[in-house]
Amino acid sequence: MTIPIWVYAVVAGIVISAIMAIKTGREERQLELETIEREGEVYMERLEKERELRKGVQATGE
Repeated sequence: MTIPIWVYAVVAGIVISAIMAIKTGREERQLELETIEREGEVYMERLEKERELRKGVQATGE
């Protein structure tokens, strides 16, 4: 009993598709983490500026 060549092609396609899906998922997750990190840095900078501004206002108000 021999297996037709198209069965091998279908199996290879499924394997390649699974590998590409895993690779793409990892890349997307990495990009998401980088974006979240950048947004967090911007937020922390904004908080620090606001804190400094409040300290300046309190120092001049007293």
